[in-house]
Formats: sequence, C-alpha cells, structure tokens
Amino acid sequence: MATLSAPKLDTGALQQSLRAQFQGLNRNDPSSWPALPRALLYLALMAAIVVALWFAWLNTSADELEAEQKKELALREDYKKKLAQAVNLEALRKQREQVQQYVTQLEKQLPSKAEMDALLSDINQAGLGRSLHFELFRPGLVNVKEYYAELPITLRVTGKYHDVGAFASDIAFLSRIVTLNNLGISPAKDGVLTLDATAKTFRYLDKDEIAAQQKAAPATKK
Repeated sequence: MATLSAPKLDTGALQQSLRAQFQGLNRNDPSSWPALPRALLYLALMAAIVVALWFAWLNTSADELEAEQKKELALREDYKKKLAQAVNLEALRKQREQVQQYVTQLEKQLPSKAEMDALLSDINQAGLGRSLHFELFRPGLVNVKEYYAELPITLRVTGKYHDVGAFASDIAFLSRIVTLNNLGISPAKDGVLTLDATAKTFRYLDKDEIAAQQKAAPATKK
C-alpha cells in the first residue's frame, strides 16, 4: 500500500526570496516596494503614530491632573474659610450688629439738607464765641458723593493764639461732623494770628438725591 509524504519546505529558497525583496529598494518611492517591505513600513508608521499619540495623551493628562490638584487645594482652602465662618457665625453676627450701630451713630452726626443752615450758624457762632473776627466765610459748591454730600466752607479768621486754638477745638466737638482742612496760620497786626482753612461738613442725601444717584449709576456703568 502506497503512503503519501508531505512536501518538504525549502527554507533556504524562502530566505533567499525574502532577502531579495529587501534588495534594491528605492527610498524615494516606497509604493514600488515589494509586499513584505511595504507591510513592515506601514506597521512601523502605525507604531510610531500610536506611540506619539500615547505620549501626547500622557502630557495632556498630566496637565489636567495638575489643574485638578490645584483646584482641590483651592476648594480645601475655601472649605476651611467657610468652616471657620460657620464656627464663628454668632460672633460675626454680633460684630455686624455693632458695625451697623456704629454706622447709625455716624449717620446721626450728619445733618440733613434742612439742617445745613443751622450748622453753618453753629460754625460762625463758634468763632464769635472765641472773640474771633471773620474776614471770610464763604460756602462752596455742594459735592454730591455716592452716599453723602460734602459742603466746603472757605474760612479766614483773626484772633489771639489761644482763641484760634480753642476755635479749632470747638469745631471738633460740634454735634455734627465738621473737619478743618488746608490749615494755614500767619501773623497779623497787633500780635494776632490769621487762620486760613477750609471747613468741610457733610450731610446725608435726601430721597430725591438718592433716587437721582440710583438713576445715574446704570448710566455710569455703561
């Protein structure tokens, strides 16, 4: 009975055939290469692209990780601040009430628009009460601020040294807020002094002025 034998593989011829495909390759025209070199080139290019994308993704991930770590630190700090505020909430409320009371007291020291004439009279009487002579008493233009109005008054008074000092002290102790600015003292005749100053007094805004300020605020922002 006859038996069939498997054909023998000529490895030498196969190796020679494979080597022949890599000989005489034109580097400028890979499309003309035999099948095996072309396939190996494509695999090498694919591997290079995958490696490049992998490293690019790792770099992006590292940046994202760093950003998230910074965000975590910021959130931790914010949490600590809010926790401290929550713990001291009652104390903060008491401080807020104290500040509001202080602001209310200061507002009471600001005259209204109707009381300005009386305040100007008080300043004048403070000087006359110290035997000072007013050479100049000229109220300026009202400067309206965001929450209050400021009235400058140009003063020039003459009198003795102690009387001028007492006048400045009396101004400081008026029931309403009055400040002396741009002070200048010069000697005059007969041993008396001349005091040049700008007295500034402040008043709170009335309802019409507040409404005008609120209307002007959006226009200013634009």
